[in-house]
Amino acid sequence: MNVTAPKSWILPEMLVAALGVTGCDTHEYVDKNVAAVDTKIQSTQSEADQQKQALADHDARLAGLDRTSREALERAMAAGKLAEGKFLYSMVLQDDGVKFNSAKYKLTPEGEARLNDFVSKLKADNKNVYLEIQGHTNAMGAPGYNEKLGEERAEAVRMFLNQQGVALNRIGTISYGETAPVASNKTRVGRAENRRVLIVVLA
Repeated sequence: MNVTAPKSWILPEMLVAALGVTGCDTHEYVDKNVAAVDTKIQSTQSEADQQKQALADHDARLAGLDRTSREALERAMAAGKLAEGKFLYSMVLQDDGVKFNSAKYKLTPEGEARLNDFVSKLKADNKNVYLEIQGHTNAMGAPGYNEKLGEERAEAVRMFLNQQGVALNRIGTISYGETAPVASNKTRVGRAENRRVLIVVLA
């Protein structure tokens, strides 16, 4: 039986055809994978842009706050106390309305009335807020004594708010003592302004 050898022109054509099929498959595979990578890159870039914008918004909010409100927001966010990290507003209790008398931390009837109004506002807003109560003093007395006095003032407000129905786990306190004055300690009026409690409301 005679076996005829394949004609010489058949092998090159078969090889070209095979390479052509393989080449098409390879191009299709590469195109699909490149498209998938491009989509992933675009998605990652979009997420990065969103995070960058969120940081810019956060920085803008911080820039508009006073020192102690800014620090309160940063502390709350660092502690995971807030979902959004937003400053809502603050309320100051000081000599003109609440009468934190010199070297005293007990709330007066005027102070309690203002705090009752504050609690009513919280309930009316119906928001899951977080409060930081900051105790401040003037510069009369030793720094250590003033830090303790600021803490006692903040704690007096905290306990009163809790008695009015504000949950303790929604309230933090800190004492700045004499370190964050808002007026000169050289005058009687200035010292009265520095003798205060600041309530920062965050959401």
